[in-house]
Amino acid sequence: MGALDYISNFCTVTSTRSKRKPMQTVEIKVKMDCDGCERRVKNSVTNMRGVKTVEINRKQSRVTVTGYVDPNKVLKRVKSTGKRAEFWPYIPQHLVYYPYVSGAYDKRAPSGFVRNVVQAYPSTSSNAPEENFVSFFSDDNVHACSIM
Repeated sequence: MGALDYISNFCTVTSTRSKRKPMQTVEIKVKMDCDGCERRVKNSVTNMRGVKTVEINRKQSRVTVTGYVDPNKVLKRVKSTGKRAEFWPYIPQHLVYYPYVSGAYDKRAPSGFVRNVVQAYPSTSSNAPEENFVSFFSDDNVHACSIM
C-alpha cells in the first residue's frame, strides 16, 4: 500500500445514511368492534414512517401494513391504541396437510384459516407410512414387487 492510498483513506467521504429496510408486508390480528376502533388503528399506523398502504378487514380482525417498516414497531404502534394485538397466527387451510390436528384448528379463526403449528405439517423423517407404501412398487421394473 502506497502513501497515496494511505492519504486517500482519510479523504474519502463515508455515508452516514443508514441502510433502508426491505419492503415487506406485516399482518396483525386486532379485535375491532366499531368504526372508531378501525379509524384509530388505521390513523396510528398510517402516520408511521415508511408505510405505503394500510388495509383493514374488520370481519377477520386483520390489519395488513405494506411498506419499509419494522414489524415489531408496527405491532407496538397498534398496541399503543389500547387494543390487544398479535402477529397474524393463521394460514389458509388448503396449505396444511392435517388441518384438524390438535392445536391447528381454532374456532375463533376466520373461515378457511387454521393456526400455523408444526403438527399440521407432515414429518420430515423417512418413517412416514406414505413413503413406505410408495417404495413397495417400482415403475422402472414392474416385476420387482416387494410384497411377493
